[in-house]
Amino acid sequence: MKALFIDCNQQLEPVFARVHRPDDPPIAVNTAPFTAADLPRLLAGCAIVLDDHSYMPTEQIAQCKDLRHIVFLGTGAASYMNVAELNDLGVTVHTIKGYGDTAVAEHTVALMFACARDVALMDRTVRAGTWKPLEGMQLLGKTLGVVGLGGIGSEVARIAAGIGMTVVAWNRTPRPQAGVRQVGLDELLATSDVVSLNLVLNDETRGLIDARRLALMKPGAILVNTARGALVDEAALIDALASRRIRHAGLDVFHAEPLKADHPLAGLDNVTLTAHAAFRTAEASETLLRRAIDIVRTITG
Repeated sequence: MKALFIDCNQQLEPVFARVHRPDDPPIAVNTAPFTAADLPRLLAGCAIVLDDHSYMPTEQIAQCKDLRHIVFLGTGAASYMNVAELNDLGVTVHTIKGYGDTAVAEHTVALMFACARDVALMDRTVRAGTWKPLEGMQLLGKTLGVVGLGGIGSEVARIAAGIGMTVVAWNRTPRPQAGVRQVGLDELLATSDVVSLNLVLNDETRGLIDARRLALMKPGAILVNTARGALVDEAALIDALASRRIRHAGLDVFHAEPLKADHPLAGLDNVTLTAHAAFRTAEASETLLRRAIDIVRTITG
């Protein structure tokens, strides 16, 4: 079965070469840019495609008659394709969990600090020739609300407790074994100085943090999202940030990626932006690609 890693970038190419063993199934690698319209041509004759966060529209995949499996490099395939529609076409979507929990949690905490101390804003102003020290928020003793107590959320809670924050959490299914005080979502939002979103995206969680819930947040609170952009009502978030009701947002994920330079979020000085990079460490990438290859090995028997 022919397999193609369709969107291997310069960072992942040497990692893939390192972890792909001689006895593994052959997997071709494409590093050239492409659009959705190119998918039928690129995937002609391919039964398996490895996808590192490229959109797979149903209309184009329906034209890929040989395709049977998409191995998505992560958990958030639903942000890039309609999994149910692809299943109806006979295309199975495979996701990979748990490969980068620590990497994402560390990035989440990095954004917490960056937001609390206006690191990115001061960096930009110093580079522009303006020396303007800004007063930040001290995180010691503050309350962190973790929304989602899976592997990543649990790691965020562990690190935050280690730096002296009080941690509360909400999970759709209570997890008494997590060792974190769990409260209702509305209570969490109303009492937390920092809120970290660490949920998967599905029909139940899409738009979970809407205008009503954003209004519940403490004035001057920080929101960090390293999970999925569609968990949050984007327009309502922009309004809350523009009015300074929310002090700062640290965002690694967006409704449409890559984020355009003229997007309203990019024009706000109380937003710290990163390029969907929370999971990108050498350690996590090696684990991720090895697991992807192992899925291909299982498929091909």
